Amino acid sequence: MPSSRHEISKARLPLWVAGFVGLACVAILALSGWREWESRQVDLTNAEVDMANLAGSLTQHAEDTFDLADTILTGMVDRMEVGGTSPAAVAKIHTFLQSRKYNRNRIRGIFVYDETGRWLATTEEVDPAGLNNSDRDYFQRHRTSSERATLIGRPVKSRSGGQWIITASRRFNHPDGSFAGVVLASIDVAYFMQFYRHFDIGPNGAISLLNADGIMLARSRDDEGAYVGRDMSKSPLFRTLHDRPVASVYYFKSPLDGLQRLSFYQLSSRYPFLVLATKAQDDVLASWRQQAFVRMAIVTGLTLSLALLGLYLVRYLSQRQRMAAALVAKEADFRLLAEQCSDVVMRIGMDECILYASPSCARIFGWDPAKLLGRPALAGINPEDRPRVEQAIAALKSGEAEEARIIYRTPHREKTEIWVETALRVTRSSASNEIDGVVAISRDMTEQKDLQDKLATLATSDGLTGIANRRHFDERLAEEWARAKRDGTPLSLLLVDVDHFKKFNDQYGHQAGDACLRSLARILAAQIRRPADLAARYGGEEFALLLPNTDADGCVEVAERVREALRDLGMLHALNPPSKLVTVSLGGATNIPAQATADDSLVAAADRALYAAKENGRDRLVMSGQVLAWPGAKSA
Repeated sequence: MPSSRHEISKARLPLWVAGFVGLACVAILALSGWREWESRQVDLTNAEVDMANLAGSLTQHAEDTFDLADTILTGMVDRMEVGGTSPAAVAKIHTFLQSRKYNRNRIRGIFVYDETGRWLATTEEVDPAGLNNSDRDYFQRHRTSSERATLIGRPVKSRSGGQWIITASRRFNHPDGSFAGVVLASIDVAYFMQFYRHFDIGPNGAISLLNADGIMLARSRDDEGAYVGRDMSKSPLFRTLHDRPVASVYYFKSPLDGLQRLSFYQLSSRYPFLVLATKAQDDVLASWRQQAFVRMAIVTGLTLSLALLGLYLVRYLSQRQRMAAALVAKEADFRLLAEQCSDVVMRIGMDECILYASPSCARIFGWDPAKLLGRPALAGINPEDRPRVEQAIAALKSGEAEEARIIYRTPHREKTEIWVETALRVTRSSASNEIDGVVAISRDMTEQKDLQDKLATLATSDGLTGIANRRHFDERLAEEWARAKRDGTPLSLLLVDVDHFKKFNDQYGHQAGDACLRSLARILAAQIRRPADLAARYGGEEFALLLPNTDADGCVEVAERVREALRDLGMLHALNPPSKLVTVSLGGATNIPAQATADDSLVAAADRALYAAKENGRDRLVMSGQVLAWPGAKSA
């Protein structure tokens, strides 16, 4: 009986093993599916963060645009209410508008209408006589409402140019408070469309600017203006907007093109509009789908093979399960920073001393407003920024300008220096109309300035190696070429290419290839001995060293230092005979720019030299018609 039971158990063992292996295979497939799903969620989360950052930046950009329009409108309303609408005053206003050179990319035009809608003055080169805008919605709203704030209107077709525009308007009154007319600034819808084209959000991504009522103001990928003015108030987002936060992730199926979209919307805290930055969900997940298909195919094939290997495979699968159980999925959290702070208002006299400071000084500058009275307004401003501030205030005091906007650094009582943006406007005596001081409205720009610096760094550095990228190299080459042409000094360029790098990747893998490129980048960066020198990744495994005010001998010396540092590093490269170490080919060029030459001639010369270095056996420098190999030197 014991023997019989043993035989039965032994007979059942294959079934038990097969069952266990089957369960293990199912577990592997399920775990792989879970991991792929987590990978999918990570891609979606990263896209959400990208859209959140983009929506925040574009909201700030739109607010800045409307701030510019509001500032212009405020000044024009003051002029109209002070000067009146007499023929002489109107002629003066019209001449003033025609003489001003506004940024026509942002502010398309400025218009003044009387209480009947008749055109009084404009920046457009048209005769305003006989033109009337009393039928416009913004005009009727100002005529029936005593509200003095700026009104952001629906997009309309311009009567002066025929293009789509967004209107920003203000009412101005007669001395008795009755309606006197409207001042309007038009913003070209195409300005936003062109600006939005600068952002890479995928082949089907879209950026939309809508007012709070759901009217489409501008949309990227809308060259014909087909979507401008479309009413989106019936869409799910706007039907539930009052129950939603001011900024949030939003998934939806677009009513415009039928695509399932991942988006982030941001409501402006200062104006009735929102920015909706979207990516097509298929675009976001395209790379994940391709990689997941490959990974799942591999896992499925391995699982089928594992099912035939018995107990060894069971152990292997058990080990994989233990390893997989130790993995923890991580998701990136994002945080939206919104700037909600009151501005500091100061009144500055002609002696540049503070006459009045608002209570916000305590929060922004750390100073009690009462203690600032009578003190010089420019005290403590960073010495590098002070000349610009003094120049702006001098221009205001002399009457050369009515207003100015400057950004500068100033000390905080409890912190280090902070960045401040200040809008300045002259004040005039009511009796003599002479300039009697300046009003300054300031806000803390430190966080925004830091963000701009970080974005500038990201835009000019290579993500893998950390040194300058191709774009930054091209900019610096143009600058140094112009400087060398002006000063008559030599300019040298070294192009460096890793020998047989593709074979290195094939032999050691792409991670080792990336490590090799980072090591070479560190060697090149170590050769930067002067502020003007630049090490950059030119493309792939090719690097560049830009050496201003360096002759050919100096260029060769730098190349020798690069070669020595790489040799001392001793990275193995079995497929790079005869040294079987990682080596580089270098092409150098030196030029004293002349009026008839362009900066690309230096790159072309260095590129030809690099090609010659490769053709002559690699692991050498070609410089000005000669080939320098190590050890020793040979003529080309």
